[in-house]
Amino acid sequence: MKRLFGFVALLSILSFGTTSVQAQNDTSSVDTAITTSQFDDGSDMEMDSDVSMHQQIKMKFIEGGVPWMTPILLCFILGLALAIERIIYLNLSTTNTKKLLARVEEALNKDGVEAAKEICRNTRGPVASIFYQGLDRMPEGLDVVEKSVASYGSVQVGRMESGLTWISLFISLAPMLGFLGTVVGMIEAFDSIQTASDIRPALVAGGIKVALITTVGGLIVAMILQVFYNYIIAKIDSIVNDMEDSSITLVDILAKYNLKK
Repeated sequence: MKRLFGFVALLSILSFGTTSVQAQNDTSSVDTAITTSQFDDGSDMEMDSDVSMHQQIKMKFIEGGVPWMTPILLCFILGLALAIERIIYLNLSTTNTKKLLARVEEALNKDGVEAAKEICRNTRGPVASIFYQGLDRMPEGLDVVEKSVASYGSVQVGRMESGLTWISLFISLAPMLGFLGTVVGMIEAFDSIQTASDIRPALVAGGIKVALITTVGGLIVAMILQVFYNYIIAKIDSIVNDMEDSSITLVDILAKYNLKK
């Protein structure tokens, strides 16, 4: 999974670099077209309404300032790569616990502990790993089995939550970077007023608009990553609930098995 995350992040960064270069070229082309395309009577020609959304996003990225928009985009790329890696990991970790318990109980009653351990060994997911640890401690008694299941369950929860702190960091960092870009842009706008000794709106309107783009970018990144973060948390909670319920059922099955012996 770490290799997958690194591969996705690398592809995203390379794609970002290509997009930035293309965005600069597209912005220059659009500006040139707007400047040179005029009617004979001197009135400006309206920009083509068929400009794609992708081109508009690239233009806004350049307008917001590459030094400020680049860290925000990196937060989005890295946060999204981590979120996708966690989603894939958690979906692969999901197990039909009822079916697994039925198979383990059947193997345990027919062929003993080793057969049940073999089923858990060949089943993917944290629930099967917990079952295996419990079955492996079976000769030491049910008390040891319960402690082993509880301890290994905590280990599995920690593995599922790996990387969430980084996603949370990017959710907080993206809007902060956006606000920082806006504040710096506002300072530059007021510097322009001081230099020109004039308070005409046209003098600073463009600079303020560009400064606010960074805030919009940071907020959009934070909202998208927040959706993924909440989905991951809900998925982890669902798996943990299954782990706890199935672990209690496993202990009951092992207790019945000891009574039969």
